[in-house]
Amino acid sequence: MSDVPPGGAQALPTPVHRPFPLARLLYSVAFAVLAWVVLWVTIVVGVVQFVMFALNDRANEELTSFSRRLVQYLWELLGYVTFFREEMPFPFGPFPKS
Repeated sequence: MSDVPPGGAQALPTPVHRPFPLARLLYSVAFAVLAWVVLWVTIVVGVVQFVMFALNDRANEELTSFSRRLVQYLWELLGYVTFFREEMPFPFGPFPKS
């Protein structure tokens, strides 16, 4: 006996649906908000660095190192949100090193 239904029409295969990636959505929203905060912290560090440069005629090395790490962290956050990278950034992964 065949699996063909009466009338000779073949049954269409049912499509396989993956579940909605709710966890990825929630992490992406949280990391996007965190990226917004990190962006503003980076801007403030840039302003402080400019003031230090104006007063001392040279950039503060500690602020330069910190801002380099902040920019790297911002890149990791945005990379996760835009699916450029799969590894989750800090606090689920290590904070970037300079």
